[in-house]
Amino acid sequence: MNSPAAAAPGIVAPNTRNLEDLANDMAGWLTARLPGARDVTVSNLSYPLGAGMSHETILFDAAWRQDGTARQQGLVVRIKPTRHLVYQDDMFDEQYRLMRVMHEDGRVKVAHPLWFEPSPELLGAPFFVMERLQGRVAVSLPPYAETGWVADATPAQRRTLWENSVRQLAAIQTIPVSAAPFLDPADGPHGFDHEWDRWQRYLAWLPEDHATPFLREASGALDKTRPQGIEPGIVWGDSRLGNVMIDADFGVVAVMDWEQTSLGGALHDLGWWLHTERMQTIGRGLPPLDGMGTHDETRSLWSEVCGKQTADIAWYEAFAAFKMACLTRRMMALGAQIAVGRHGIDTPNNRRMADLLGMSIPAA
Repeated sequence: MNSPAAAAPGIVAPNTRNLEDLANDMAGWLTARLPGARDVTVSNLSYPLGAGMSHETILFDAAWRQDGTARQQGLVVRIKPTRHLVYQDDMFDEQYRLMRVMHEDGRVKVAHPLWFEPSPELLGAPFFVMERLQGRVAVSLPPYAETGWVADATPAQRRTLWENSVRQLAAIQTIPVSAAPFLDPADGPHGFDHEWDRWQRYLAWLPEDHATPFLREASGALDKTRPQGIEPGIVWGDSRLGNVMIDADFGVVAVMDWEQTSLGGALHDLGWWLHTERMQTIGRGLPPLDGMGTHDETRSLWSEVCGKQTADIAWYEAFAAFKMACLTRRMMALGAQIAVGRHGIDTPNNRRMADLLGMSIPAA
């Protein structure tokens, strides 16, 4: 039986399950998908620590015999969320299809998506399996700007980390939107309007509380100041350092977590990246990490790589802060550990949003 993962220290997945049962289930499932495989075993199952709030993601090793030869591979199973939903929109099929597009193109590094299982019969929900890559992730709990391998790196190493990560962020915008037409809904808004509509519906989905009027005011201010020239582009959705796997030389192994993708425009991801980096440092009362590129350096490198302009970036940063405020309210409703202590309106995220939109934070 699944249960909330909050009871397990360091695990922030929406649910957890009996991993011994999962090992047996996955061994049988893999046997049917590995031609000629015999004696398939699944072992070393674990949840990633400090990451993975929206989807149940489990790491494991598979071993089998094929044509008389012993084989093994590290794999990851990602299971469609059916409760404790962080996101309102179901983009589970689309994230798998987009990963296939990215993997086949090669410009954006992603784990190889291997199999998609649409039936909920085995695990209670559809799932997909991808290769398991080796690397490090800048986790959200505890914050990577305060402790861990990013904080411990030298300024030169962090500079390499920053440049390689931003180049991959920009590389997404070199993939034409025509490569992923399935990201636009068949009926309803398209492109930028789809991304805007998604977050309007998200705001309406939240429970009414003391923050709702402030969020509605922010939404209205964003709507009145919408940018005119929309740079087309695929939206990664959760574009932050914590969703980039890094190797020992501070190179990018993989770009991860595509669960809120769209064709909403190129600058959504850059705005989210800049805002989340700010919240990791200035938003926590910390100085920017030495070696990580400045706001202007990140904009410049991103434009250099993908050839797109960033004149309206302040609006996209404000929109990113709005999205984060909505997500925080949702995670509070779910009792997520990362939302603890963020119940007020006067938060670093909301102050930044108000600043960018010329608003005032309501009196407590």
